[in-house]
Amino acid sequence: MTTDLALGIALLFVEGFLLCGFLAIFDYAPEANAGNTQNSFTPYLNGKPSMLPVTYMLYQDVHVMIWIGFGFLMTFLRRYGQSAVGLTFLIGAILVQVAMLCDGIISMGKNGKALLSLQGLLSADVAVAAPLISMGAVLGKTTYMQLIIMGIIELIMYTANKYIGEHHLMAVDAGDSMYVHVFGAYFGLAVSFVFGVKDKPKEHHLEGSTYQSDIFAMIGTVFLWLFWPSFNSASLKGDDQQRAIINTLLSLTASCVIAFAVSALVSKENKFNMVHVQNSTLAGGVAIGTAAGMMCEPIGALVIGCAAGVLSVLGYKYLTPLIQKKLRIHDTCGVHNLHGMPGVLAGIFGALMSGIASEDAYNYSLYEIFPARAPSEEGKLAEMRDNYNISPGLNRTAGQQAAYQLLALVISIVFAIISGLITGLIIRTSFCGTIKEDEKFDDAVHWELEEESMSEVSKHSDGMRDQMPMGHI
Repeated sequence: MTTDLALGIALLFVEGFLLCGFLAIFDYAPEANAGNTQNSFTPYLNGKPSMLPVTYMLYQDVHVMIWIGFGFLMTFLRRYGQSAVGLTFLIGAILVQVAMLCDGIISMGKNGKALLSLQGLLSADVAVAAPLISMGAVLGKTTYMQLIIMGIIELIMYTANKYIGEHHLMAVDAGDSMYVHVFGAYFGLAVSFVFGVKDKPKEHHLEGSTYQSDIFAMIGTVFLWLFWPSFNSASLKGDDQQRAIINTLLSLTASCVIAFAVSALVSKENKFNMVHVQNSTLAGGVAIGTAAGMMCEPIGALVIGCAAGVLSVLGYKYLTPLIQKKLRIHDTCGVHNLHGMPGVLAGIFGALMSGIASEDAYNYSLYEIFPARAPSEEGKLAEMRDNYNISPGLNRTAGQQAAYQLLALVISIVFAIISGLITGLIIRTSFCGTIKEDEKFDDAVHWELEEESMSEVSKHSDGMRDQMPMGHI
């Protein structure tokens, strides 16, 4: 049996396993269940069908980011465009099901069933961003089955890490900069490190870009840039959501301008570098994520965006070559510079904003943004619970909340690195297939390429050009 055939059969088994998981775990949530009596008449109150909830609009925005934004952002490699978009399509479709299963398992009710709603689909899309970020670190060096296995393991670890951060540490991370971007980046870098230990990273003739591939990659950049406010605000409501949209847009605009400026300063002949423009312009969206819903003020959002733009461009220029040379970590897409370092910056900025947050600035909404800071004593809680629906908290101080924010950041990094190293060892086994040195960054490994089919027809056939199908013409 050929390796490609074995991988195809394994792909069928993966989907079969997911089918069994959904059969065992999920039911529709009440709002999507036709058996719910209320659903029989509420959609047609006043003779008008109800509109789709805001959640669906945000879900569609995040959906576009995952499948178009991430997919096209990775098309910069001159001969790996079909794999960048196609494998993102495939892996995203598999992993969104895995993410729903992971979330369903931890939210399972007493009847052994989990309820599936639009909010669950949105959370799954956000989760899928983490393994797609990790994919950028090893892009072009793995089989699709290695990427799938890596993604499945990562989503299990991601779910555990986020559960610890949100439910035990009660750390706030509105845009998931710590839980998605930091975790995804350092998980991917750890996997790449394992690959580098086996085979020292080398320069490859297909690793560069072309004029056309850079333009395709800019499609991904622009889509991500446009929809990032939805990503950072999707889990929030009311004024928190509005602040997150405003803060994210301001941070993105600042990082965009600064990335162009710094790129011109550090590049040859003081011209813009397309790698910086494709990636560092987005760093502000990552850097503001943790504090997106906080009262960081417009100037704070602009400053953090500027800092992220500078950090990202300098990372591409100086740090990426250094970690490849010293640590043997080959980072194909530079996820450390777009997601890793800006994500760490987001965690630190979020801790700072948590440490200075006060009731004077937030009023009682302070305890909605930071539930752990809500009072636990009945006397203090009574008014807030009755008038503002505030739940009992842990009576944390601002300093304690800031410390827990930093702890969540550190745990995310450590958890990502350790689990990434173990995953790298697992997917290096022959079961997942391997990519030889001369096959790296080449679509021909996984795809039937039209141009190669054409050359074969020309090489082995005489007089066949006149009989060529219309599709080829």
